[in-house]
Amino acid sequence: MKRSYVPVALLLAVLMLNIIFTQYMVHQYFYQNYMNTIIAAVLNVILFPIAFLIYKKGVNVND
Repeated sequence: MKRSYVPVALLLAVLMLNIIFTQYMVHQYFYQNYMNTIIAAVLNVILFPIAFLIYKKGVNVND
């Protein structure tokens, strides 16, 4: 059976977005832009279920 690396690439993209949003959130908090901080935090929370769905659908644990 041939492996598909698309789910792995998608998970890496979500991880990269998590890192970007976290860095943006810390930067905005440092400069006291609290609304942007909350928006970046919400985006980080939204990305978690997306990553979980990609993992459950694409990566076979029992291989």
